[in-house]
Amino acid sequence: MGGSSGNTVTGAASGANAEGTNSALEKCDAPLGTMSVFEDQNDDWWYTYRRHYPNLGSTLPVLRTMIQQSNCFVVVERGRTMSAMDTERDLMNSGELREGSNFGKGQLVAADYTMQPSIQFSEKTGGMGGLLGGWVGAVAGGARSNEAATTLLLIDNRSGVQISSSVGNAKNWDFSLFGGAWFGLFAGAGGFSDTPEGKVITAAFADSYNHMVNSLRNYKAQNVEGGLGKGGKLTVN
Repeated sequence: MGGSSGNTVTGAASGANAEGTNSALEKCDAPLGTMSVFEDQNDDWWYTYRRHYPNLGSTLPVLRTMIQQSNCFVVVERGRTMSAMDTERDLMNSGELREGSNFGKGQLVAADYTMQPSIQFSEKTGGMGGLLGGWVGAVAGGARSNEAATTLLLIDNRSGVQISSSVGNAKNWDFSLFGGAWFGLFAGAGGFSDTPEGKVITAAFADSYNHMVNSLRNYKAQNVEGGLGKGGKLTVN
Protein backbone atom coordinates (compact mmCIF):
# COMPACT_ATOMS: atom_id res chain seq x y z
CA MET A 1 0.00 0.00 0.00
CA GLY A 2 2.92 2.33 0.59
CA GLY A 3 3.50 2.61 -3.14
CA SER A 4 -0.12 3.05 -4.13
CA SER A 5 -1.12 6.15 -6.07
CA GLY A 6 -4.88 5.59 -6.04
CA ASN A 7 -7.55 6.24 -3.45
CA THR A 8 -6.46 4.13 -0.51
CA VAL A 9 -9.40 4.95 1.77
CA THR A 10 -12.83 5.01 0.18
CA GLY A 11 -16.30 3.55 0.67
CA ALA A 12 -18.12 3.50 3.98
CA ALA A 13 -18.44 1.81 7.36
CA SER A 14 -21.48 1.12 9.53
CA GLY A 15 -20.80 -0.61 12.80
CA ALA A 16 -18.73 -3.69 12.01
CA ASN A 17 -19.84 -3.65 8.36
CA ALA A 18 -17.94 -1.89 5.59
CA GLU A 19 -18.37 -1.45 1.85
CA GLY A 20 -16.11 -0.21 -0.91
CA THR A 21 -13.07 -0.83 1.29
CA ASN A 22 -9.61 -1.01 -0.24
CA SER A 23 -8.66 -4.70 -0.25
CA ALA A 24 -5.13 -3.80 0.91
CA LEU A 25 -6.40 -2.39 4.23
CA GLU A 26 -5.74 -4.77 7.12
CA LYS A 27 -8.88 -6.15 8.81
CA CYS A 28 -9.60 -7.66 12.24
CA ASP A 29 -12.15 -10.35 13.08
CA ALA A 30 -13.02 -8.54 16.32
CA PRO A 31 -12.15 -5.10 17.78
CA LEU A 32 -9.20 -4.81 20.16
CA GLY A 33 -10.88 -2.04 22.17
CA THR A 34 -12.29 1.48 21.86
CA MET A 35 -10.26 4.35 20.46
CA SER A 36 -10.30 8.12 20.10
CA VAL A 37 -8.14 9.92 17.53
CA PHE A 38 -6.33 13.07 18.64
CA GLU A 39 -4.90 15.45 16.04
CA ASP A 40 -2.54 17.87 17.78
CA GLN A 41 -3.10 21.09 15.86
CA ASN A 42 -0.59 22.90 18.06
CA ASP A 43 2.27 20.68 16.94
CA ASP A 44 4.86 21.84 14.39
CA TRP A 45 3.80 19.31 11.74
CA TRP A 46 0.27 20.76 11.66
CA TYR A 47 1.43 24.29 10.82
CA THR A 48 3.68 23.03 8.04
CA TYR A 49 0.92 20.80 6.69
CA ARG A 50 -1.71 23.56 6.66
CA ARG A 51 0.69 26.01 5.02
CA HIS A 52 1.46 23.63 2.16
CA TYR A 53 -1.99 22.05 1.77
CA PRO A 54 -4.64 24.55 2.90
CA ASN A 55 -7.42 22.74 1.00
CA LEU A 56 -6.99 19.32 2.62
CA GLY A 57 -8.30 20.07 6.09
CA SER A 58 -8.22 17.77 9.10
CA THR A 59 -6.84 14.24 8.82
CA LEU A 60 -9.44 12.94 11.31
CA PRO A 61 -12.36 12.04 8.99
CA VAL A 62 -10.31 9.83 6.68
CA LEU A 63 -8.42 8.23 9.59
CA ARG A 64 -11.60 7.46 11.51
CA THR A 65 -13.21 5.95 8.40
CA MET A 66 -10.14 3.77 7.83
CA ILE A 67 -10.10 2.58 11.45
CA GLN A 68 -13.78 1.67 11.49
CA GLN A 69 -13.53 -0.12 8.14
CA SER A 70 -10.73 -2.26 9.54
CA ASN A 71 -12.91 -3.38 12.51
CA CYS A 72 -9.76 -3.37 14.66
CA PHE A 73 -11.09 -0.66 17.02
CA VAL A 74 -14.43 0.92 17.90
CA VAL A 75 -14.07 4.68 17.37
CA VAL A 76 -15.51 7.04 20.00
CA GLU A 77 -15.99 10.78 19.62
CA ARG A 78 -13.69 13.10 21.54
CA GLY A 79 -13.48 15.97 19.06
CA ARG A 80 -15.54 19.04 18.24
CA THR A 81 -18.77 17.05 17.96
CA MET A 82 -18.64 16.69 21.73
CA SER A 83 -20.04 20.23 21.91
CA ALA A 84 -23.16 19.12 19.99
CA MET A 85 -23.51 16.15 22.35
CA ASP A 86 -23.26 18.51 25.30
CA THR A 87 -26.00 20.67 23.78
CA GLU A 88 -28.43 17.74 23.85
CA ARG A 89 -27.65 17.17 27.51
CA ASP A 90 -28.13 20.85 28.26
CA LEU A 91 -31.52 20.76 26.53
CA MET A 92 -32.52 17.75 28.61
CA ASN A 93 -31.42 19.46 31.81
CA SER A 94 -33.43 22.55 30.86
CA GLY A 95 -36.58 20.44 30.45
CA GLU A 96 -36.99 21.19 26.72
CA LEU A 97 -36.61 17.60 25.48
CA ARG A 98 -39.49 15.15 25.35
CA GLU A 99 -39.94 12.77 28.23
CA GLY A 100 -37.90 9.59 27.77
CA SER A 101 -35.19 11.21 25.64
CA ASN A 102 -32.70 9.76 28.13
CA PHE A 103 -29.55 11.82 27.80
CA GLY A 104 -28.67 11.20 31.41
CA LYS A 105 -25.28 10.44 32.90
CA GLY A 106 -23.44 7.13 32.65
CA GLN A 107 -23.97 6.40 28.94
CA LEU A 108 -20.75 7.57 27.26
CA VAL A 109 -18.33 4.82 26.23
CA ALA A 110 -14.76 5.17 27.51
CA ALA A 111 -11.85 5.33 25.06
CA ASP A 112 -9.41 2.56 25.94
CA TYR A 113 -6.77 3.99 23.61
CA THR A 114 -5.89 7.24 21.86
CA MET A 115 -4.27 7.31 18.43
CA GLN A 116 -2.19 10.37 17.53
CA PRO A 117 -1.30 10.98 13.85
CA SER A 118 1.47 13.16 12.48
CA ILE A 119 3.05 13.87 9.10
CA GLN A 120 6.85 13.92 8.99
CA PHE A 121 7.49 14.65 5.33
CA SER A 122 5.30 15.60 2.41
CA GLU A 123 6.52 17.48 -0.64
CA LYS A 124 7.05 17.37 -4.38
CA THR A 125 10.37 15.98 -5.57
CA GLY A 126 12.09 15.08 -8.80
CA GLY A 127 11.11 15.58 -12.42
CA MET A 128 11.32 13.75 -15.75
CA GLY A 129 11.43 16.56 -18.32
CA GLY A 130 15.20 16.56 -18.73
CA LEU A 131 15.16 12.98 -19.96
CA LEU A 132 12.83 13.63 -22.87
CA GLY A 133 12.66 16.08 -25.76
CA GLY A 134 10.08 17.87 -27.87
CA TRP A 135 6.39 17.95 -26.98
CA VAL A 136 6.66 14.84 -24.81
CA GLY A 137 9.42 16.52 -22.83
CA ALA A 138 7.25 19.59 -22.31
CA VAL A 139 4.52 17.40 -20.85
CA ALA A 140 6.79 15.24 -18.74
CA GLY A 141 8.70 18.29 -17.57
CA GLY A 142 5.77 18.98 -15.26
CA ALA A 143 5.84 15.52 -13.68
CA ARG A 144 6.63 15.63 -9.98
CA SER A 145 6.50 12.95 -7.36
CA ASN A 146 4.52 13.51 -4.18
CA GLU A 147 6.08 11.77 -1.19
CA ALA A 148 4.81 11.52 2.37
CA ALA A 149 5.88 9.80 5.58
CA THR A 150 3.46 9.51 8.49
CA THR A 151 3.54 8.26 12.08
CA LEU A 152 0.77 6.83 14.26
CA LEU A 153 1.15 6.54 18.04
CA LEU A 154 -1.18 4.38 20.14
CA ILE A 155 -1.49 5.30 23.83
CA ASP A 156 -3.22 3.34 26.60
CA ASN A 157 -5.47 5.92 28.29
CA ARG A 158 -5.51 4.26 31.69
CA SER A 159 -1.78 3.91 32.19
CA GLY A 160 -0.42 6.50 29.75
CA VAL A 161 1.85 3.80 28.28
CA GLN A 162 2.63 3.87 24.56
CA ILE A 163 1.28 0.58 23.23
CA SER A 164 2.42 0.87 19.63
CA SER A 165 4.03 3.21 17.11
CA SER A 166 4.32 2.86 13.35
CA VAL A 167 5.73 4.76 10.38
CA GLY A 168 4.40 4.51 6.84
CA ASN A 169 5.20 6.13 3.52
CA ALA A 170 3.80 6.55 0.04
CA LYS A 171 4.72 8.12 -3.30
CA ASN A 172 2.82 9.04 -6.44
CA TRP A 173 3.15 11.29 -9.47
CA ASP A 174 1.19 14.24 -10.79
CA PHE A 175 1.64 15.93 -14.17
CA SER A 176 1.35 19.39 -15.69
CA LEU A 177 1.08 20.49 -19.31
CA PHE A 178 3.15 23.61 -20.12
CA GLY A 179 2.93 24.68 -16.49
CA GLY A 180 -0.79 23.94 -15.99
CA ALA A 181 -1.58 21.10 -13.64
CA TRP A 182 -3.61 18.30 -15.25
CA PHE A 183 -4.96 17.33 -11.87
CA GLY A 184 -6.12 20.90 -11.38
CA LEU A 185 -8.76 20.26 -14.05
CA PHE A 186 -10.37 17.63 -11.87
CA ALA A 187 -9.49 18.64 -8.32
CA GLY A 188 -12.42 21.00 -7.74
CA ALA A 189 -12.45 21.93 -4.07
CA GLY A 190 -9.57 19.56 -3.40
CA GLY A 191 -9.40 17.05 -0.58
CA PHE A 192 -7.95 13.69 0.27
CA SER A 193 -9.81 11.78 -2.45
CA ASP A 194 -9.14 13.87 -5.55
CA THR A 195 -5.72 15.55 -5.27
CA PRO A 196 -2.29 13.93 -5.64
CA GLU A 197 -1.15 15.38 -2.30
CA GLY A 198 -4.26 14.17 -0.50
CA LYS A 199 -4.02 10.70 -1.98
CA VAL A 200 -0.38 10.23 -1.06
CA ILE A 201 -0.92 11.41 2.53
CA THR A 202 -3.89 9.05 2.85
CA ALA A 203 -1.81 6.20 1.42
CA ALA A 204 0.99 6.91 3.87
CA PHE A 205 -1.41 6.86 6.83
CA ALA A 206 -2.94 3.62 5.55
CA ASP A 207 0.56 2.17 5.29
CA SER A 208 1.28 3.25 8.89
CA TYR A 209 -1.99 1.75 10.08
CA ASN A 210 -1.37 -1.57 8.32
CA HIS A 211 2.03 -1.83 9.99
CA MET A 212 0.45 -1.08 13.37
CA VAL A 213 -2.31 -3.67 12.99
CA ASN A 214 0.19 -6.35 11.96
CA SER A 215 2.35 -5.49 14.96
CA LEU A 216 -0.61 -5.59 17.36
CA ARG A 217 -1.55 -9.07 16.18
CA ASN A 218 1.64 -10.26 17.90
CA TYR A 219 1.42 -7.82 20.83
CA LYS A 220 3.33 -8.62 24.00
CA ALA A 221 3.24 -6.31 26.99
CA GLN A 222 6.60 -4.86 28.06
CA ASN A 223 7.63 -6.01 31.52
CA VAL A 224 9.97 -4.01 33.77
CA GLU A 225 11.60 -5.75 36.70
CA GLY A 226 10.11 -4.38 39.90
CA GLY A 227 7.07 -2.94 38.11
CA LEU A 228 6.34 -0.12 35.69
CA GLY A 229 7.17 3.34 36.96
CA LYS A 230 8.84 2.10 40.14
CA GLY A 231 12.42 3.09 39.49
CA GLY A 232 13.43 0.92 36.56
CA LYS A 233 16.79 -0.81 36.16
CA LEU A 234 18.87 2.22 35.13
CA THR A 235 19.83 3.15 38.66
CA VAL A 236 21.96 6.18 39.53
CA ASN A 237 24.75 5.71 42.10
